Amino acid sequence: MNRRSVLTLGAALGLSGVVAAPGAAWSWSRSDSVAGSLAGALGSGSSVDPQWVWDDEIDRILASVIQNGQVPAVNQAMASWGNNWQPVPSGLPPELATWLQGAVALPAWADRTKLRRAADFNRRKDTYLFVIYGIGGGIMSTVIPREARSVYWSKGGADMQDRAAKTFSFGYDLSDLNAFENTGEFLVTSNKTRMVHAAVRHLLPQSPHWQASGHDEQIPISNHDILVTFHSTGTFAHKKLKEWGVPMSTADQDAFLHSWQVALHMLGVRDEYIPASWAAAHAQADQILTPKLHWTPEGQELAEVLLGLTAQVDLGVTRGFLNEFVRYQLGNEIGDWLGLKRDYVSAATIRVGWPSYILFREGLIPIAPVNFYLFDQFLRALAMAFLNRGTSGTTTPITIPDVNRPTS
Repeated sequence: MNRRSVLTLGAALGLSGVVAAPGAAWSWSRSDSVAGSLAGALGSGSSVDPQWVWDDEIDRILASVIQNGQVPAVNQAMASWGNNWQPVPSGLPPELATWLQGAVALPAWADRTKLRRAADFNRRKDTYLFVIYGIGGGIMSTVIPREARSVYWSKGGADMQDRAAKTFSFGYDLSDLNAFENTGEFLVTSNKTRMVHAAVRHLLPQSPHWQASGHDEQIPISNHDILVTFHSTGTFAHKKLKEWGVPMSTADQDAFLHSWQVALHMLGVRDEYIPASWAAAHAQADQILTPKLHWTPEGQELAEVLLGLTAQVDLGVTRGFLNEFVRYQLGNEIGDWLGLKRDYVSAATIRVGWPSYILFREGLIPIAPVNFYLFDQFLRALAMAFLNRGTSGTTTPITIPDVNRPTS
């Protein structure tokens, strides 16, 4: 992908500023981070590139759990652990239990007032966020080479419907009205996800298929990689909501960012890398997301599987309509990379109908557009396709893997 392609992608995805050249050294200012905002200006850059930072303590603990054959027992012990109010379950290896006791706590800088406002914002904007996370961010992940290869060659890549359901569970729990309250589930969900990441970091380097896939890292899912995923979801969502003219107050935007800041912390990202403002987030995305986007054979296959899931739910949503909604969010360059066949009638319907759908939902026009039902059915089909194979509208159990993708 040449520099012109990078700039084209930046424009298509609505990312701001000057795009860094591929392979550019880490130069994002630490003073723009959560840590910087708490401690004052800390200089012009972090001392360590986040692509060389992982999650050392839980990585070591999970490696031991896997090597000692304790994964089935750990998964069984955690099966009924779902709500924030529940204590860390008994039956875990002592070192893991001790680590979890500290890991489930919110950071000292978390602002519960902002988190509650973010929960209300998520409730009010859930329709748009569902589309952005599911279609925009979900398909963008397949053209993030590191992420696509890591997903494909890990255990979850062999069952993408289950893997997508678990990803949706993370997003659902983060967006829930009680996400960070005792009655919510996100503090548990984020720690289960963090443990899954640690397990994959131990397992995937043992895969000869991952090793031979052309990746550029020795250990997957670094702090850098988690930040890239955040930008393909949270930062992308912020930009799309603004681009689509969805009304958002400054307080709403700040609260929405704060929920993601806390989420990144809960996933093991160091505070010195977590953006303190949306401007800082977009600047970081310019450096570490947009230049990284590219086609891979693993990503191509994952995208086809994800886009094929809605075919299992007959609600009148055509594959052509879905293809065009991907292009509407991510641009034609990514659509062409993935070989998404054009449907120009659907493209015109989306281009005209989606803005009208938003206007009606926001109370800015008095009469529902003629295609209002079409978009509602589209959203319902997505939910039924992705959420736990259609058997649950809320959650999917998250379990720790002990093997890579079966290849036989």
